[in-house]
Amino acid sequence: MSALWYFENVELYKILCPHKLKRYEKNHFERYGKGDFIYFKEDLSRNIYLVSEGKVKLMYYTEDGEEIIKSVLTKGEIFGEMALLGEERRSDFALAVSEPTTLCPLTVDTMYELMRENQRFSLIIHKIIGLRIRRLERRLEQLFFKDVKTRLAEFICELAEERGQQKGEYIEVDHFYTHKDIADLIGSRRETVTALLNELKEEGLIEYKRNQFSILKAEKLIPSL
Repeated sequence: MSALWYFENVELYKILCPHKLKRYEKNHFERYGKGDFIYFKEDLSRNIYLVSEGKVKLMYYTEDGEEIIKSVLTKGEIFGEMALLGEERRSDFALAVSEPTTLCPLTVDTMYELMRENQRFSLIIHKIIGLRIRRLERRLEQLFFKDVKTRLAEFICELAEERGQQKGEYIEVDHFYTHKDIADLIGSRRETVTALLNELKEEGLIEYKRNQFSILKAEKLIPSL
């Protein structure tokens, strides 16, 4: 299938994690417990982080105090990368949401050095930044103009584009999201996501179990596909 850029496919973790780069290996890990903040909004943007273990949420708050989840990240994914584009202070919050969460931090200067030395690595970083921006724009559009069921269906289809595997007549998608993660990302509630997943299952469009979706009728899940 025609896939979007998928981080694990380019093995970013194998390229970037500094314990594989001898000159950066000393004391490079940072460990966090569930509920620990990694950085706050307006903190100086000094580091880019690679998730080595666990799960991280990126989020911000509206003027009304509503929490908006931008991303949920796991092993092999990076965050804080806007510092490479000149961001001086953080525009969001980063929160560890699993126990333990282990990160590999790299300074902006170190990232620039690695990008100069490794053209493939530099290309990966630019693709990640571009994909993040497009994802955020698309998610904002969904929140404003589409109902929850459509947002959920599009979320599942996006996962399929990124990491789905064709299995005969259906598409199998492995993922790491809980129902709460999905609800946070599409602007809904966990109970609503569970109910809608069951509704999609009853309609014969998907099957699902823990950390896996099977898309049975992609053309009917999102009619515009």
